[in-house]
Amino acid sequence: MRRIVVKVGSNVLTREDGHLNVTRMSALVDQLAWLRRHDYEVILVSSGAVMAGRGELQVDHQLDSVEQRQLFSSVGQGKLIRLYYDLFREYNIKVGQVLTMKENFLAKEQYQNQKACMELMLENGVLPIVNENDTVCLTELMFTDNDELSGLIARMLNADALVLLSNVDGIYNGDPSLPTSRIIPSVYYDRDVSEYVSDEKSSHGRGGMISKLKTAQDVANAGIKVIIANGNTPNILIDLKEHPMETLHTEFAPRPMEK
Repeated sequence: MRRIVVKVGSNVLTREDGHLNVTRMSALVDQLAWLRRHDYEVILVSSGAVMAGRGELQVDHQLDSVEQRQLFSSVGQGKLIRLYYDLFREYNIKVGQVLTMKENFLAKEQYQNQKACMELMLENGVLPIVNENDTVCLTELMFTDNDELSGLIARMLNADALVLLSNVDGIYNGDPSLPTSRIIPSVYYDRDVSEYVSDEKSSHGRGGMISKLKTAQDVANAGIKVIIANGNTPNILIDLKEHPMETLHTEFAPRPMEK
């Protein structure tokens, strides 16, 4: 049984109007169910709670950024997990919610408790759906984004691979908008490709390609394969498994571990 962590960003899960894209969520669940049928243990790190809550509430007064995250995520997290619950139920897959904070990875007892809980879920066929606990995580306690969180989860659970799904096909060797630019298909764990990455943030999420690059390098250096791919591409997870050479993505080769 192979173990894979799949992180899906807000730009994959939301429509242009900022509401959840239920059609794309359904397609993602179809692919995750396919991975389960093909002997993968799957852990899903999912953004989208804030955007889900924003679509539910009409606020008639100004909120600062912290208040928005707390209010919208408090409503949206329930909506998000309910949608996943209903979609996975079509495949008879049980899901469990894991809300975590950065400090849970710093304190040894909390770290071990969190790891034991998620291992127990996997042993009993439950698919963990992980997100940051936005209602209590303020600036100094926040993960940089869910890219960082997914990297920590992958290392904690000794995953075989981490897949970062965004709205880009991978890392390009130039400006992605230029026709001369090409995807860098593979990167050795110790290769520096930061010169090709801009610091532009995504429109709906906190992360950007620099964050994905840092996570990919850190996780690959820990001996875990990392893939950056486009979550808006139909059947991307299946094609990465079935037709990797023909599927656009950037793969970070893991550092060989000493025996």
